[in-house]
This record gives sequence, structure tokens and C-alpha cells, in this order.
Amino acid sequence: MPLVNGDPEGFNSLDSADYNPIDHLNAIFSQPSTLSSVPKTSKALRSYQNELDHEIVARVSQQSTSDVESLQRIQQAKADLAELFQKVEGVRQRAIETEEAITEMTADIKRLDHTKKNLTLSMTALKRLQMLTTAYEQLRSLVGSRQYRECAQLLQAVIQLMAHFKSYRSIDQIATLSRNVSDLQREMLEQVCEDFEVTFAKGEVGQRRGMLAEACFVMDALGENARSRLVTWYCNTQLREYRQLFRGSEEAGSLENISMRYSWFKRMLKVYDNEHAALFPAVWRVNELLANAFCEGTREDFKGILSRLSRRADGQTMDVELLLKCLQETLEFEQSLEKKFSNTSRASMDTVSSADEKPLIFSHAISEAFEPHLNIWVEAQDKQLSTTIPQYRQQPPRQPDEEFNPQMVISSSTELFNFYRLTLSQCARLSPGARLVDLTKVFAKYLDQYAQQILWYHLSERPSGQTPSKTPNVEDMILVLNTADYCYNTSMQLEEKIKGRVDADFRSKIDLQSQGEAFMGIAAATVRALVRMIEVDIEPTWREMRNVGWSKLENVGDQSSYASEVIRRINGRAGEILGMLHKQQYARAFCDNLVDLTCNTYIANIFQCKPVSEVGAEQMLLDAYTLKQCFETLLTIKTSPKAPPPQGYLKRVSQSTSRIDPILKTLQVRPSPPEALVQAYLIHIADKSDTNFRKILDLKGLKKQDQSQLMELFQAHRSSPRNEQLQQSSPILTPLNVGTGSASHIPTGIGSLSSAASLSTSNLPGRFDPSTFGSAIMTAARDGVDRFGTPALSSSNSATPAESRIASPPPPQNRRALSPDFNASTGNLNENLRNIGRFFKRDVGGFGGRFGKSEEA
Repeated sequence: MPLVNGDPEGFNSLDSADYNPIDHLNAIFSQPSTLSSVPKTSKALRSYQNELDHEIVARVSQQSTSDVESLQRIQQAKADLAELFQKVEGVRQRAIETEEAITEMTADIKRLDHTKKNLTLSMTALKRLQMLTTAYEQLRSLVGSRQYRECAQLLQAVIQLMAHFKSYRSIDQIATLSRNVSDLQREMLEQVCEDFEVTFAKGEVGQRRGMLAEACFVMDALGENARSRLVTWYCNTQLREYRQLFRGSEEAGSLENISMRYSWFKRMLKVYDNEHAALFPAVWRVNELLANAFCEGTREDFKGILSRLSRRADGQTMDVELLLKCLQETLEFEQSLEKKFSNTSRASMDTVSSADEKPLIFSHAISEAFEPHLNIWVEAQDKQLSTTIPQYRQQPPRQPDEEFNPQMVISSSTELFNFYRLTLSQCARLSPGARLVDLTKVFAKYLDQYAQQILWYHLSERPSGQTPSKTPNVEDMILVLNTADYCYNTSMQLEEKIKGRVDADFRSKIDLQSQGEAFMGIAAATVRALVRMIEVDIEPTWREMRNVGWSKLENVGDQSSYASEVIRRINGRAGEILGMLHKQQYARAFCDNLVDLTCNTYIANIFQCKPVSEVGAEQMLLDAYTLKQCFETLLTIKTSPKAPPPQGYLKRVSQSTSRIDPILKTLQVRPSPPEALVQAYLIHIADKSDTNFRKILDLKGLKKQDQSQLMELFQAHRSSPRNEQLQQSSPILTPLNVGTGSASHIPTGIGSLSSAASLSTSNLPGRFDPSTFGSAIMTAARDGVDRFGTPALSSSNSATPAESRIASPPPPQNRRALSPDFNASTGNLNENLRNIGRFFKRDVGGFGGRFGKSEEA
């Protein structure tokens, strides 16, 4: 189409699929001046329409012509395809005709091939039948003359030839021949058995050894059943005398004569090796089968004998020594058989697995009869241990003439585990199954008793017939600690060793973990007792602190004399104790507990020093800093060369001493202006408790009428929005009382005993009695692990009744020594020790050391 008004897009607009004539006309006649070109535009459109009509007619004509040509080509293709089918059918017919012609030509050849094949099979069958008939006749003649070597060869040939005629048994002649061969085989079997019976009966084995050996070849040819029959007869014949001798006589068959049984069979094996081994082929393993038959018979005999002894009418129990003697001889006999026959080559489908597994042939072959009665032996070990533990208890931790060594243990512990080792070795040989599990329970029972009646006994206060009671010294405590650690490690090793010896089915029943935890409980209590000794030693210095006039101090000087004395005594006694602790984890637990206890005692004594002025509080803060410096070097006081303390320990010291600062910093603030004291309390103590705030006011010595304004101001400030997040009650101040003459319980810790029960603030104004610390610790363990598991001072909100009970040792008339038999308290005591040990093991394990591994400080 020509351009319309010079519009280059006019043609493209008419050809587009979404053409809009209105838009196109608006584009052409966009201005009034363009209306003059309407005729020209109309003419151009009509011209373009005519051109399109001519083009459409031409295209229609062209398409019609092409359709006719396509139809002609399709018809030609169909004709060509029909012709092709005719040619294929012709080829197929010719192929069929050719195949029929070839088949007619080769029919005769196929018939000749089948004839040849059938003729060959017939000739082969006839030849085999001839060979079978000939061999059968020869075999019949040789049987009568007992030429067994030739008989064996012919018999094998006859059996193999008969296998070819199994499909021909419907033929009468073949069926008759098959029956004759079977009859001959039975005749030969009976004849060979008769020859063996007669020869052995007449004692002519030596003269007819060759014939009997050849007869075994015949039995091999006759098959497994024949061979089994002969071997069974031989074993029964050889053991007939044994059964008559030991079953017919009650005296000869008794357990006392068990060695005679084994001696008899050893002689029988020698007879076999010297006289009868040459009769039988080695692959038959007749001597091994004879030994099996002997073991089976003997086992059944022992089951009957032991069953009768266990049901004796007189009520007497079986002689344990005799039982063990018989069992030991039986095990040695089984081992001798195992050694004799294990070297014998044994066929296996899997030679690799056979070599790896090496199954035991005679393990428990006879000793199985003893296993149901081994409970008597286990009871005997129980009885022996029940008499041994009281003997150990009567022994002192070390002999008076024995020089002390920081690494030594109580000798009875090594004796106990040596007995365990020997008993375990013996039981593992006797019965690695249920009886070993029973023995393990006995081990666990007396490990518990050793912890309670030996270690706990040596750690506790005991009546001595004098006043005061006998208390353990430092060396005894170190011995108890070393022994508890040794028993813990050895118990764990014992558990692993038993698991390695016991049968797999019983392995899950072996458990000595609770006993190990009980020994760790002993170790925890020992460390706590060592700390208690220092607590008693420094008690006079706290009295000196309480006697200072803290409200009358005018200025701050050097550290106070009581602080110097505390440091001197701690360094002296702690240095002595640390020099004896050869394992770093115990030294760390000792120092941690000592730091916690001293800090808590210091806080308790601050509240007994009412009134305390601002200068007095500043002096106390200086004294607390000197104590912190002492604590930081305490762990390495005995190391040479001087090594820096571990960062974990320094952090622990900082946490413990940081509980002192809030109290003293609050006391340093003057009550005027009152807002300053209230703000200092809210910042340092950081709680909302009226009671605790009043304690601070009482400690500063303020009169009741002066406290009213401060209390009102405190209540107003604590209600402000910025103080909403404060805790309700400070765990530091809540358990403390001001100037009452005795401080409430302040928990202290031993490692992560999570602050073991405190014995630190008992009767502050009074005098400490050193003889009370043993019974106090023992009472703590008896009353339960809750005391040892009480949260630390920084997290405890109030003292529990249990804590209050242990805060002060019982008065002398109520104190009691550890009962020898422990009666009803034994179970609770043992359970508490386990719980304490579990806490202690978890916490001390985090000091970088592992039980059983000695480390340098």
C-alpha cells in the first residue's frame, strides 16, 4: 500500500492482527487541515483493496493445481506398494519349497544319526552291565576270602556302576542285580563288624592289624552310616570297662576319685596310639570321637553325683574344697584334650574363618556339670570376704614403724584387689557366665563395705576410751584420700576386665559404677575434712576480728593483725597439706573449698562486728584484698619453680571474694545524705528486701529512730521503674543475722559439690572443739547429699533446715561415733556417698586432671 499522508506506518498498521481503524484514521487526520486529503486517501485504499483481491485469486488457483498433483503421487505410491507385496509373497513361497526339498534330502541322514546314538548308548550300557556283572562276581569271591583291600576297590566300582542303572530298575534283570548288590553290601558290613568283634574279643589285634586296617577301607566305601556304626561300636567297647568300674562302684565313682577317671582315660589314649591308631584312617579322628564319648559319659555321671550331694538328707552342704579340686582337675583334663586334638587338621568349607575362630572342641565338655553348683563356691568367697573386712578394720591405716609417703595407700586395699584378681581369674576359668555375674555382685557388695567400714571408719571420729575422742590426723586423711582414689580407678579397671572375660550375653549385667562413685564420695569427704582442720585452726583469729572496735577506727592502716594471722595459719597448714596431695585435681578441690569456706566465714564474722563505721568497712575491704592475694598463690605455694596459678583457679578465687565487696562497699557510704546510702545499697546489694536493708542499717549501728527516714526513702526508691529488675532478696544477706551471737548457715563448696555442707560458722562467739569436725562431716553425709549439693552462696536464697542442722556440730552428749555395723543407716550412707562422689567426679574432672593420672602441680 502506498504511503498515506507520508505515514511510513500505514502499511504495517493494516497488516497487524490488532489493527484499529479508528486509531489509524485519527492518526491520518490528526489536524483539520488534513481533511482536504480525504479523496486521495479513499482512492489509495480502493487501489490497495483491488491489489489484495488479485493476489488472493492467484493464490487460490495455485493451491488447486498443487492438490491434483499430490493426489496423483499418492495413487502411484499405492500401486508400487501392492507390487512390492506380491514380490515378497513370491519369495516366501520359494523359500518354503526350498525348505521342503532340503528336508526330504536330509531325512535319511537324520535317521542314521539317531540310530548311531542309540547304538552307542546300548553298547555302553551293555559294556557297563558286563563290567558290573563281572565285578559283582569277583567281589563275591573276594568277600569270602577276606581280601578287603581288593574288595574295597571293587566295591567302589560296583557302587559307581550301579548308579548308572538307577533308571533301568524297571527291568527285572537289573532290579535283581541291584538287590544282589545291596545284599552283598550288607553281608560285607556284617562280616567286617564281626571280624572286629571277634578280633578284639580274642585279643588278636596285633596279629590281624593289617586285615582290620584294610577292612576300614571297605567301611569307607560302604558310606558314612557304616563308618559311624563301626566307630560307635569301638568307642562303646573301649569304654565298657570304664563304665563298669566307675558306675558300678559308689566309692570308685565318687568325686574323691575323680583323678582315677582321667588317669584311666589317658591310659586308654596311649593304648589307642600304640595299638589301635593304625587300624583306622586318620581322617576318621577315632581318638577324638572316643574322647567325646568319654566326656559325655563322665559329664552325665558328674551331674548325677552332684545332684545327689546337693540333696543330702542330713542337710550338710557340699565340700567346697573338694568341688573346686574336682573342677580344677576337670579343667586341666579338658585343656590337655584341647591341646592334644587342636593340632589335628580339621576340614572346613571356609578355611579363613576356621583359622580365625578356632572353636574349642572340649571346652566345658565335662565341667558343664559343675556350673549349676558353683554358687556354693561363690558363697564360699562371700563368706571369706565377710571375715576379711572386719580384720581390715582392726588394722591401723599404716603400721607405727612404717614411714609415711604422700603416695602410699592403705595396704588392705591392695590385698583386697589382689584377692579379687585371683578369684576373678579362677572364676573366669570355671564359669565365664552366670556365676561370674554372681561373683561380680559379691565384689560390689564388699567394695561398698570397704568404703563404709574401712575408709569411712578411718575418716570419722572414734571413741578412744579417753577425752577427747580419737580424730584422724593429716597423714591418715591423706592415706584415706589416696586409697579412695586407688579404689575408684581399680574398680573401673576391674569392671572392664570382667566384661572382657564374661560371656557376651552377660556383659550388660556387669556394673561397678556405683561403687566407684561411693569411693569418690569418700574422696570428697576427705578433702572436706582437710579443709575443716584449717577452719578449726584459724577460728581464734576470727575471735580477734570480732573483738576489734570497728566503729572507733579513725583511719585505715596496713592489714589488720587478725588478717595477718589468718594468712600465716592458712599458708602454714595448707602448705603442709598441699605438699602431701600428689594429684593436682585434689589440690585444686582442696584450695577451691578452702577459699569458699574462708570467704563465707569472713562474711559471717563481718555481721558479728556491729557496729562498723565507714573507716572500719574500708579497713575490712583492705583485709579482704590481702586475703584474696593469699588465696591466689595458695595453689602453687608448694610448686618449684614457682609457676603461675591456672586461670580457672584465679577466676574461682575472684568469684568467691567478690561476694565480700558489695557488703563492705555499701558500709563505706555515710548515712548522710540518706539518698547516698540508699543508692549504694541498690547498686551493690541490688535487692528489694526491707529486712536485708535493715540488716545493713543495724550493722552500721544506726538507732531505730534514725532508720525510719532511710527505710521510707528506700521503699520509695525501690518502687521506681528503673529498679524493677532488682531481685527480691540477696542470697548474700538473707541467711545472715546481725550481732546475734551465732551466724546462720553459709554454704561453702568443694569443687562442684556445689558448695559442700558448711561447718565453718559454728558457734562463732564460742570456742571450736577440734574433736567435733569428724562427727559433723559424718552427720552431713548421713543426712543426705542435699547438704553437699546446696547451691553456692551466690545463688542460695535461704538456709534449709538441713543446712541449719549442720551449721553447728551436735553437742558432746549427742555426738556419736560411726557405728561398726552401720545398722539401718548403711544403705542411706552408701547412697549419699555415691551421690557426693558423682558430683565430685564431675567437678574435679573439669580441673584438667583425670582420675588415676598423676599430674604435677
